[in-house]
Amino acid sequence: MIKIFEIREAFKQALDSIKVNRMRSFLASLGVVIGISFVLLMGWVLSGLDKAMSDSFKMMGVDVMYVDKHDWSGGKSWNEVRNRPNITLQQANKLIESLQSVELAVPVARRWQAEIKYGPNKYQGITAQGTYYQFGYTPGGSIEFGRFFSENEDQYSSNVVCLGWKVYETMFPKGDAIGKTIKIEGHNFLVIGVLKKQGTTFFDFIDNIVYMPLSTFLKTFGKFRRTFSIAVKAGSEENLDNARAEVEGKMRIIRNLQPGEENDFSINESKAFEDQVKIIRTVVWSVGIGMTLLSFVVGIIGIINVMFVSIFERTREIGIRKALGAKKRTILLQIVFEAMLLSLLGAIISFFFTSFIAYITGTIIIEYVPQVEFLSPFMPYDLLIIASIISIFVGIFAGLVPAIRASNFDPVIALRYE
Repeated sequence: MIKIFEIREAFKQALDSIKVNRMRSFLASLGVVIGISFVLLMGWVLSGLDKAMSDSFKMMGVDVMYVDKHDWSGGKSWNEVRNRPNITLQQANKLIESLQSVELAVPVARRWQAEIKYGPNKYQGITAQGTYYQFGYTPGGSIEFGRFFSENEDQYSSNVVCLGWKVYETMFPKGDAIGKTIKIEGHNFLVIGVLKKQGTTFFDFIDNIVYMPLSTFLKTFGKFRRTFSIAVKAGSEENLDNARAEVEGKMRIIRNLQPGEENDFSINESKAFEDQVKIIRTVVWSVGIGMTLLSFVVGIIGIINVMFVSIFERTREIGIRKALGAKKRTILLQIVFEAMLLSLLGAIISFFFTSFIAYITGTIIIEYVPQVEFLSPFMPYDLLIIASIISIFVGIFAGLVPAIRASNFDPVIALRYE
């Protein structure tokens, strides 16, 4: 059985050996530094991405679904979806009136690629949406500045509008949007509110929207040959399944679908974007793991070579120790500890290196490159723990073969080594 004093002595000798050969030890750890850095940076990016997506889904509403002609996830062929019959306003209102297990439901009409003008500024490619005033009670209608339009403004087709965050920042960089008159497709609209920021770098289109009363929208963009969506707020995430089942059943009745007949509409939720997130995660993981494995292979080879050199330099020392009664396990422990410390040294350097990158990115670079806003200025502690464990196992693996060879030296032959 290995005794505590043997471990302590082996650790001390391994540490002394590293101190004596500082440059060689650093170069041996370099491959591990690169490998651990890839692990930390990859985990840092993914944790930031996951948090950003989670925050966006919460802002959009985890208990909100949209009954739509189209499928957000793209699971259906375009020709099949295009040939579906439009959802009319009459059908939308009929569904809303029939729902019983939901908190609220409102129709939504969209005009893609609309244009906004304010003075000399022009912004193309926004999505203009018309809906009822109740949409302001959903997460998607959360207001940062000003207010959402009222029931009276909805009823009397007032030309008022609420701007999505990206539209607001683009058109009013000085932050003076409330009370200003803008033109949407040539029609004057009074800005009464600005929505909270909901999107991220990868989903900024969520903020590229303006909302107006549905009656105003239909007066401005027309009612005919248009498909509508129905925004349904279940009331809680726990009630989402019940609400979805009711919505699907009622909508099938309204659309006169027979049993066994496939739905000619889609029920979309924020989770539909999870597939896109998975693709991004897969790309990051694939690149990161490939580079990490390559770096670890280089690091392991480097440590093995250094340990073999170290062993041959201390052949006589090992022979003397064995001749004086040192056991195989004592020699083996020292070599394994030395390799493990070299690897752990690489992990420590990686901690400081990647933490510096994270801090600089999250505090300075983010001001000039807002696309990295989802990245935290601090490296997650759980990643540091994982990287430490990985480095220890890499060190043990790299030092095992040289350690076994050193522990099997014949003391007589070792003492004659020059």
